[in-house]
This record gives sequence, C-alpha cells and structure tokens, in this order.
Amino acid sequence: MTADQPTILATSGGYVRPERGDLAFAGLVHHAVDLSGTSSRPTICQLGTAMGDPRPFNAAFSEAGAVAGYEITHLNLFPMPSVEDLEAHLLAQDVVWVNGGSVANLLAVWRVHGLDAIFRRVWEAGVVLAGVSAGSICWYRGGTTDSFGPELQAVDNGLALLPFDNGVHYDSEARRRPTVHRMVADGTLGETHCTDDGVGLVYRGTELVEAVTEVDGKSAYIVTKGADGQVVETPLDTRRLPR
Repeated sequence: MTADQPTILATSGGYVRPERGDLAFAGLVHHAVDLSGTSSRPTICQLGTAMGDPRPFNAAFSEAGAVAGYEITHLNLFPMPSVEDLEAHLLAQDVVWVNGGSVANLLAVWRVHGLDAIFRRVWEAGVVLAGVSAGSICWYRGGTTDSFGPELQAVDNGLALLPFDNGVHYDSEARRRPTVHRMVADGTLGETHCTDDGVGLVYRGTELVEAVTEVDGKSAYIVTKGADGQVVETPLDTRRLPR
C-alpha cells in the first residue's frame, strides 16, 4: 500500500540502542510506516549510500526490522546496484528510509545511477520517503553539512522535492544553529526547516503538515529572513509520538 499523496518524513532521529542487539527503531521509523497506511506486513527499503553501504549496518537494520515485524530490503549501490531495476524495487516498498553520512557523496552517487529522477516518480507514486540527517537533507534544495570537512558548509544540489532548505541536529551540535542563521542572513539558504535530534517533519506534497518527536522536550523550527533583513526563528508545535 502507498500513501494517498506524496509524503516525506525528514528527521534527525529514528534509532535507539536496545537492551539486546545493536539497533532498534524509535518512534520516527514507526511513524514513517504509519504514514504509508499499510495494514499488512510493512516493507522498508534502507539506503546506506551516504556511508558507502556498510554491510554491518544493513545487518543491524534488518535485525531491528525483524523485531518490529517489518520486511526489510536494502538498496546498495557499492560496488554495483544490488537489484537490476532500481525503480521497480523502490516502487514495491511502503517506505524508503535513507541513513545518514555524507549528503554530498550520496547525491553524487544517486545521480550517477539516475536516482534523482527515479525518486521523484517514487514520491509521486505515494511511497513514503524518509530518513535521518543526510537522509533528511537530500529531499530538500539543500542545507548545512559536514560532508566537506569539520566546518559546516552549504550543499545546494539536493533533489528539491521540497522547496525549502534543511537544518539537522539543530540542538545537539553547537555550530548548527548559528550556521543556519548566518547562511539564511546572507542568502546562501532560503527558508530553512530545522529539527532537533529526535524530531521529524511531515510533508504531504510540498506542504509541511506536522512536526513530530520521539523525545520529550524537542522541537522543530522554521528559519527565515524578515523584511528588515533580520533572521527570524519560529518554533513549531511538535507532537509527541507514542512511546
């Protein structure tokens, strides 16, 4: 089953460390499944492109999926695509979840394989697109990234399914908030949608419809430049997901 309209969940979270094992899904991954509307065994395809498709993480993600009752697949692009028909594979999923890492490298590799065009068609077909960190920024025009080194820089060649920029890890990395403010002020970034760790933003089509969190006390923000040239940061009402 697919969502009734194009849907994106862009996050700075989704995982917890379980008492047993390496990885468990937190509320944001479960919410991505809920957004798909599936009533049977959900299927999630994980893409680890931003970290070079590490097989140990694939295994941990699959284990977490088994515990949650989800069917997990992985679309690896290193050393070659792991399926013959990328588009058909993605269209068969309820959710696509993109893991974090280097968004600059992710975008370059995706374009080599035509995934920039494929993802637009997959999104329009109603497969929920979701992810964390690099897997959030990729759906926007761009945002701030450490892909190029320790000092945050702008990436401006995202897939632009969403006509905004994106700021991740807004509360947990000291340089994130001031860098977003500086780049919005100087015009490097436009309207920027930001998430604290544990928070996600839900879009239906290109409309932001809700901010959700898996962690108490966390929030999301819209950062814009006012008519007077001053940066305006607007906190969003953020709904706590079920535990």
